[in-house]
Amino acid sequence: MKLRIRGDSLRLRLKRGEVDQIAAGSSIVEETHFPDSLLTYRLDVSENDDMSASFERGSLVISLPKSKVSDWAGSDEVSLSAEQKLTGAGSLSLLVEKDFSCLEPGHHRDGEDDEDTFPHPSTQSRSA
Repeated sequence: MKLRIRGDSLRLRLKRGEVDQIAAGSSIVEETHFPDSLLTYRLDVSENDDMSASFERGSLVISLPKSKVSDWAGSDEVSLSAEQKLTGAGSLSLLVEKDFSCLEPGHHRDGEDDEDTFPHPSTQSRSA
């Protein structure tokens, strides 16, 4: 699971096995270690109707509605998204999407590969 944070926006990218795991109702947990602390981020499935995020004591939790997860996981739909209102003004953008293979082989960041990714839609239309 890859996490991207930019301003008031959170994006998670999931590989095939992770999408299967979340569709089965299991959580996905990742950790990023710092010299004096730890950031934990977790993706959960909940009975709530809305996507939501919370952050407390170094732990980020994003919850997906169970009612939407299985349909999304078994379809060609790329992402689930929501806007969560913030206290005061503004909103937090949430996006959970399927992780696609790179269009150009070998163009990965160090430590990344296309293993267990979804086929990129552009490559499917070329071969069809």
